[in-house]
Parts: sequence; structure tokens; C-alpha cells
Amino acid sequence: MPGPLTGLRVIEFAGIGPGPFCAMMLADMGADVIRIERRRSAPAPDTDRSASFDITLRGRRSIALDLKKPAGLDIALALVRGADALIEGFRPGVMERLGLGPDACLASNPRLVYGRMTGWGQSGPLAQTAGHDLNYISLSGALNAIGTRDGCPVPPLNLVGDYGGGAMMLAFGVACGLLEAARSGKGQVVDAAMSDGAALLCALFYSLNAEGALDLRRESNFLDGGAHFYRTYACADGRYIAVGAIESPFYALLLDLLGFDHADFHPQMDHQRWPEWCERFAARFATRTRDEWVEILGGTDACFSPVLDWNEAPLHPHNAARSVFTTRDGLVQPSPAPRFSRTPGEIAGPPVRYGEDGEAILAELGLSAEERRSLKASEILG
Repeated sequence: MPGPLTGLRVIEFAGIGPGPFCAMMLADMGADVIRIERRRSAPAPDTDRSASFDITLRGRRSIALDLKKPAGLDIALALVRGADALIEGFRPGVMERLGLGPDACLASNPRLVYGRMTGWGQSGPLAQTAGHDLNYISLSGALNAIGTRDGCPVPPLNLVGDYGGGAMMLAFGVACGLLEAARSGKGQVVDAAMSDGAALLCALFYSLNAEGALDLRRESNFLDGGAHFYRTYACADGRYIAVGAIESPFYALLLDLLGFDHADFHPQMDHQRWPEWCERFAARFATRTRDEWVEILGGTDACFSPVLDWNEAPLHPHNAARSVFTTRDGLVQPSPAPRFSRTPGEIAGPPVRYGEDGEAILAELGLSAEERRSLKASEILG
């Protein structure tokens, strides 16, 4: 069966970070995603990374257009007219200057869901200011909470801003907009900001803060590495394990399997003793290798797991059993998620190469072979 978004067309204006990731998610779920690239002044080198390794470019088609020329703009608008949704990730005002802002596109296609991805949003004092994931999550409160107590806050890769607070929020917004448009027949603009999304991801921690149950110092709370029962530890071989035994039954089992006397580690939520207990846990875990701890704790309710690297994760038995990763065209990559019982998503194709589908897309728009040759000759089509 086709994916749940089969039959829907999305126009992606090429960008970096959260935009391509959002487009990948939509393509994985069956949407026909057409990526509009800005025409390059010179051919891409053979080593162009997007040609074979960029997983976030999988499953869609690409056309390269000079959007500053009227004919290029006309083609883009023709594609928008036949689309259900559009996503773009430029600074506020860029699409308007190109003639492809929400007013122009919704006038051409009133049912269009127009998804906008920025760091700071379409409005506010910082809207026109440059930034990256780290800047956006720093204003949300998230960054200040991550890291060691005595060190600087630690960047959590670019997972919180670009992908969790950005791409996934945009994908959710576009899906909501498509659902509403199916009822009303009217499109709208989705303003997705990484700073907004990162703040939303922190809802639990703002709840704890309001309750007075949150220590603003890092490594002082039960979810930030301050608790001995919810953190990572080094093993004898220099590898790591993770434990997350928050609930009392799981905590008791963890103590049993580690060979500890329960009385020495109670009450569990005695914050004052957490540093001491962390040291004792660390000393115990340092006595065996990671794989030895897997034999002792793996598959139990002690809330234990080995810490795997990029090469190990696809090989773990659980990931293999659920096909969490897929190998396609020699490229190991995460499989589409979430899973649907009747209309599962699938990887529709390898990472798209720059502009490789241009002529086929123009043919679908009804342009003749002569018109397509003319567009290439006039350097409108890349």
C-alpha cells in the first residue's frame, strides 16, 4: 500500500538543515516532493556530496531554475499551482523579493499550505538576524540545561533546533494545514521557527520549574545527569552504558543486578547523596567491559542500554529486528518513521542529484522538447 501522503505534491525550495529533513519526512510518507534548486553558475563538481551521500535528499525529484528570470519564475509558479504544499527556509522577505511569497503563491493556488522555516520566525526583533541551531536553542532555555555542572553548556548536535524544533515542527504544521485545507478548501501560511519549536520541546521542564522542582544548575536534576540512576557511565574498555531506572521497581532491580545493598542507596531521591552514589555506580561499571554489562543487564527491566556509535547502532539486534535502518544503494540510513499499519512509508529513491529531473518535470507541465531546449540554452534551466 502507498504511504499516507500519496497523491499530495510538495514543492521544496532548496535550503539547508531543517528544510531538507522536513522534505525527506514528507517524501518518506508518500508525498511527491519536487525540489527547486537555484541554478548554479557553474556545473557541480563530481564530488558534490548531495550526489550520493546526503540521506536528507532521498526520495524526491530536482529541478534547477534561475528564479531571477521571468521564465524561471513562471515555471516555479506553474509548479506551485499544481501543488498541495510548499516549504521554504529563507530569511523573511527573500521569497517575497523573488515574487514567490505567500501572497503571490496563494493568489495562484488558494488551497496551498505555505510552510516557512526560519530560526527566529517571521516576526520579532531577531527575525532578520543570522543564526544557527545553537543560537535558537540557547534562547529557549534548553541549551543552558545540557552539559556538566562545572563546564560550559554542551551542544546536543543540531538535533534540538534544526530537526526536533524545526523540521519536525514544520512537517507537523504542514500536515495539520493539509488536513484543514481538505475541509475548508483554503490554504494558509505555517510559520515554523526553530526557536519556537525548541521552546515547545521544553514544556516538561517549564512545568517542573513552575512547580519549584527544578535546580537551574546543570547535573542537578534527575533527567540531566545529576542522578546516579539516570546517566551514562564508562566501562573497563572505555566504552559507555546508559541507565535510566527512574521508577522504584526498575531502580530496585538495577541495584540487585549491580550487587548493591538497597539500604545503601535509599531514599532514591536524596539529591544530597547523588554525587556520592554516582561515584559508587561509576566504580562498579568500570569493573567490566560494555559487552559484559550487556550480558548482565541487557533485556532486563533495569532500564539499561549500551551506548552505540553510528556504525554499531544499525547492527544492534533490536534495530535489526525492527528494520530501524535500511541499506539502499550501498548507503546505510534510518528507515522512515513513524510506522503505519495500512499505509506504510518507504524510501522512494536515493539522494536526488542537483537538477537531474528538470526536463521530465517540464514535460509534465506540458512544455515541448523545443521549449525545454530553449530554456537550457537561455540558462534558465540548470
